[in-house]
Amino acid sequence: MSEILSGISDGMAAAVESASASVVRVEGRRRLPASGIVWSNDGLILTASHVVRRDKGIKVGLPGSESVPAEVVGRDQTTDLALLRVEAADLVPLPQAADKEMAVGQLLLALGRPGHTVQATLGIVSAFAGSWRTRHGGLIDNYLQTDVLMYPGFSGGPLINAGAQLVGLNSSALHPGVSVAIPVNSLNRITQTLADHGRIRRGYLGVSTQRVRLPENVREAAGQKRGLLIVSVEPGSPAETGGLTLGDTIIGIADAPIRSHDELLAQLAADTVEQKVPIKLLRGGEIITLNVKIGERP
Repeated sequence: MSEILSGISDGMAAAVESASASVVRVEGRRRLPASGIVWSNDGLILTASHVVRRDKGIKVGLPGSESVPAEVVGRDQTTDLALLRVEAADLVPLPQAADKEMAVGQLLLALGRPGHTVQATLGIVSAFAGSWRTRHGGLIDNYLQTDVLMYPGFSGGPLINAGAQLVGLNSSALHPGVSVAIPVNSLNRITQTLADHGRIRRGYLGVSTQRVRLPENVREAAGQKRGLLIVSVEPGSPAETGGLTLGDTIIGIADAPIRSHDELLAQLAADTVEQKVPIKLLRGGEIITLNVKIGERP
């Protein structure tokens, strides 16, 4: 038994040592620095958006303890990702794990570099499921939950497997109170868009809403108890052009029920921009549907 435990221990230590060259310190907020991942050998650094509170004066601490200036290439607050660029040589990106290799119960290591040295914590995959949307509407390809204890400054750092391969990016902001990581397939997709365009497109209606209870006689027909009452419509907005008016109650978009503002944002994804989308409304006691062309959020 001791030999087995020693083998596991030595393997984990070797994985940390191997991956440490790809873990950096990110100084982008006033309090404790956070962590980042070397994404490419030409200077791209991936980190969590919530740890980069400013666009100027950002520094990245490299594995050799040298700090260099960094610029923001792009950010997506809905998935809590920010892409930085530094001028540095000999950067080592992490090899990536394949999605099919992920399974509940696997051992994983979360790494961080809030100081000058790499720190690590051990856990397992506690849940791995299909795609989901964050409370701000960002699309994550897989729900990856671990029982890893997130220490201060670990956000933005890598989650790796026993082979020192990148499994995901740790974030304490996506699902408060739960250790959730952004899986590598989402990292690839979002990072490519940020590198190309500096942002992620988001749908835009141009309404202000208030959550309300639906009338008793409507709940059964609508299949829900709540909706979003439109309390204002911006002039010239997609909502106004599409016929939405003050006093309408939004109860669905494209067959998805809308019961909260977060659910509304979740349906206004990039693929809805410039598309006509059916919006189900309660108007004058009757349920109607309008096809509205969604705009792009400024």
